[in-house]
Amino acid sequence: MDFFSTSNILVHIPLGAGGYDLSWIEAIGTLAGLLCIWLASLEKVINYPFGLINVTLFAAIFFQIQLYASLLLQLFFFVANVYGWYAWSRQTDDRQAALKIRWLPLPKALGWGAVCVVAIALMTRYIDPVFAFLTQIAVSLMNALGLQVAMPTLQPDAFPFWDASMMVLSIVAMILMTRKYVENWLLWVVIDIISVMIFARQGVYAMALEYVILTLIAVNGSRMWIASARQHGSRALARQ
Repeated sequence: MDFFSTSNILVHIPLGAGGYDLSWIEAIGTLAGLLCIWLASLEKVINYPFGLINVTLFAAIFFQIQLYASLLLQLFFFVANVYGWYAWSRQTDDRQAALKIRWLPLPKALGWGAVCVVAIALMTRYIDPVFAFLTQIAVSLMNALGLQVAMPTLQPDAFPFWDASMMVLSIVAMILMTRKYVENWLLWVVIDIISVMIFARQGVYAMALEYVILTLIAVNGSRMWIASARQHGSRALARQ
C-alpha cells in the first residue's frame, strides 16, 4: 500500500521555494489524466479507463491531504467516466459509433449557459458552507466505513469566484464530453487557463505547469472536434 501514500516520493522537482516532492501516486495519476484528455481529444474510447485511474488516484490523494469536498468531486467524475465509457462504446447496426461529435443546439446551449451563471453565482456566495457540508458528508461516510477520519479545520476559500467557476464548469464540461458535444473542449480551455493562474498565484508551480499542458491539449481538442463536427454536419446535409 506504500504506492498510495503521498509520502512515497518519486522525484524532487526544483520548482518554487524549497522545490516540490512528486509522489508516485501523483505522478501516475497525473500521467493517466493527461493520457485521458489526449485520447479524448482523438475521440478514443480507451480514454475512459485512464480517466478512471486518474480520478481514483486523485481521490486517494485528496483523502490524505484532507480535501474531502474535492474527494467527493472525484466520485462524480468516476461515475461520469463509467457512463461516458458506456455511451461512447455504443454502436449502430452498421457498427458505427452511435454518438457523433456535434454542437449543442442553441436552446440547450443557452440553457446550460444559464445554469452555469446561476450555479457559479450561488457557489461563489456559499462556497465555504457548501464545502464544509460536503466535507462533513465525506467524513461521515468514511467513518461509517470504519476509517476513523477526523473533521479537518477548514479555512476560507482563497479564490471563491474562480474556485466556484472551476467546479461548476468542470462538472458541466464532463457531462458534455460524455455526450460528445464540442463545447466541452471550449469549457476545458477556460477551466485550464483559470487553473494555471490560480496555481501559479499560490506558488504550486508543478501543477501550474501541468495545466499549461492540459490547456494546449484542450485547445487542440477544440480544433479537432470543431473540424469533426463540421464534417459530420456536411455528411448529414449530403444525405438529406
